[in-house]
Amino acid sequence: MQVTKPPSLAAAARRAQIVEAAIETIAELGYGQASFARIAERAGLSSTRLISYHFQGKNELIAQVVAEVYREIGEFMSARLRAESTAGGAIRAYITGNVEFIATHRVRMRALYEIFVNYRGEDGERSHDAATDLRTLSHIEEILRWGQREGEFRAFEPRVMAMSIQRSVDGLPFLMEADPDVDTTLYAAELVTIFDLATRSGR
Repeated sequence: MQVTKPPSLAAAARRAQIVEAAIETIAELGYGQASFARIAERAGLSSTRLISYHFQGKNELIAQVVAEVYREIGEFMSARLRAESTAGGAIRAYITGNVEFIATHRVRMRALYEIFVNYRGEDGERSHDAATDLRTLSHIEEILRWGQREGEFRAFEPRVMAMSIQRSVDGLPFLMEADPDVDTTLYAAELVTIFDLATRSGR
């Protein structure tokens, strides 16, 4: 059996450099204008062949961009959720943490927005990670069921509530496209209040 060797540190660093340049280029120019030539220029590469050496094509590069932003969101959120000892606190941390990441990582979220709106794969499908969506949804459901078991939350359908929470957070980047000056602190506070009222047991 042939074993695939992990990339060297130099190769990994070059890939990361290209991904970062792709994020910045897509965010600034839009997905349609983010050619390999422009990405190579931003990365300080002498030729687009250096991109092609590390990525089989634009589809693979875009997939890596999406994966990298999701990885950063995951790390950002994990630390905040681990600090919570109640389901209500975890839901508040999920909402405020996501809104904080979106508000403070606008270049990354702008790139992600451009990809989700404009990218089409070879099969014509959008670059929408349904598996990641489902994992996130399941995680929110687990928190909601935890709150129900503890009597902290009222009886409701966790999948419906989880979807409502997730889509409310996911909608912020689209709102920011229309209104870049939106008050994200107020947005988070209103969502926390809405879902606190919607989930609390009332005991």
